[in-house]
Amino acid sequence: MCNPRDRETSPAVIDALFAGQAARALALRKSSAAERSARLARLLDALMARREAFAAAFAKDLGKPAVEVDLTELLPVIDDIRHAQKHLKRWMRPQRVAPTLVTLGTKARIVYQPRGRCLIIGPWNYPVSTLVGPLVSALAAGNTAILKPSEFTPNVNAVIGEIVAEVFEPAEVAMVEGAIETSTHLLALPFEHVFFTGSPAVGKVVMAAAAKHLASVTLELGGKSPVVVDASADLRHAAEHVMWGKLVNAGQTCVAPDHLYVHRSVMDRFVALCREVLAERFGADAAAVASSESLGRMVHSRHAQRVVALVDDAVAQGARVLAGGAHDAQRRYVAPTLLAEVPDAARIAQEEIFGPVLPIAPFDSLAEVIARINAAPKPLALYLWSRDAGAVEQLRSETSSGSFCVNLCLQQYAHQNLPFGGVNNSGIGNAHGFFGFKAFSHERAVLAGGPFSALKLLFPPYTPGKVKLSQRMVEAIRRL
Repeated sequence: MCNPRDRETSPAVIDALFAGQAARALALRKSSAAERSARLARLLDALMARREAFAAAFAKDLGKPAVEVDLTELLPVIDDIRHAQKHLKRWMRPQRVAPTLVTLGTKARIVYQPRGRCLIIGPWNYPVSTLVGPLVSALAAGNTAILKPSEFTPNVNAVIGEIVAEVFEPAEVAMVEGAIETSTHLLALPFEHVFFTGSPAVGKVVMAAAAKHLASVTLELGGKSPVVVDASADLRHAAEHVMWGKLVNAGQTCVAPDHLYVHRSVMDRFVALCREVLAERFGADAAAVASSESLGRMVHSRHAQRVVALVDDAVAQGARVLAGGAHDAQRRYVAPTLLAEVPDAARIAQEEIFGPVLPIAPFDSLAEVIARINAAPKPLALYLWSRDAGAVEQLRSETSSGSFCVNLCLQQYAHQNLPFGGVNNSGIGNAHGFFGFKAFSHERAVLAGGPFSALKLLFPPYTPGKVKLSQRMVEAIRRL
């Protein structure tokens, strides 16, 4: 992997790009739905023209199978573009709102106005969908943007950079590269909106930096997303989907199942089914799994070593390996691994795993699982496999998470009519579809007076009659 400093954008260039977008950001306030849709069309064409280039770049950076590149990187962005183009005219239309009793005689509407110059900082695990995806929303809302991808995916970044240079003028969209110093310099600039995807720890740094300029933020963070499989679940269905959700992109997914609670009465059967699924998809022995072309790799050896260290620490404290366990950190390989009897004190029980390792714990009552979930920071996703409507409602109503999914996982990320985002520790704000458009828009209140204004009846001087009228108005409103 190349040294990130070899591709670092200088502070002077960053400052010039930021300054150069000021006038364009003002001009875009008057842009039409057709103009914005045309920009999105050019972006879509450029993405489609580079499908093979992306497949090759992802193979180098993440060892990612081409099917996963299409499914998890390009398809969500393409769908987001087409969805925005279809609905943009309606999204942009001012929304008329009825007057209240206090504002009789006025006309009101909500106008969606571009925020202005936006900064989008993406992570390394999904470098297209988490960088270009927010760009789609920023463009749909009529903003300019500076993109900052992770330094750990240089080959993918090169393809994205080609697209940005081909489709946009720097005054509208630009991409800069570099490591922490570059991000720090960008965050010191007075952007109107910052969209960040990454860890909760870095999210706090981003939010603190944005607060210095009172910039609005969208933070897509993460956390330890739990999975619950109860005794009523279709176990085969659950095993197939949990193993897919856990292992796509080698587990390096913000909404991946992080740990699993399975009812004690079906624990052994569920684990056996998970082993069957692993063998069917990646091979029946360790050598076959290690050579499987359907399994991605860790982004770099340091991350592989971190995941291996989490497993080693858990095993040293008494955890049992139910499947997998093999690894070669220097080759960025960690085998799909199932763990049991993981003690609460183990690091893997505290930290987001972000790798192909799944701790599994038995439970006897749903109440005890709910208590454990509520004792931890609110997760980005919560998954339940169940055919018991009462259990579904209990878990939904008694917990909090960015999303709650029943009998599926990860697919909420691709649903353009749903808000995607976390809550508190797992994120602030929403993305995708109309919710992404709103994130990059200011909902401006526009109020116009008419020829008659009831307010005139209460202008000074405050005579006894006006005092009595105001008192009656307050009582009338209270009784409504």
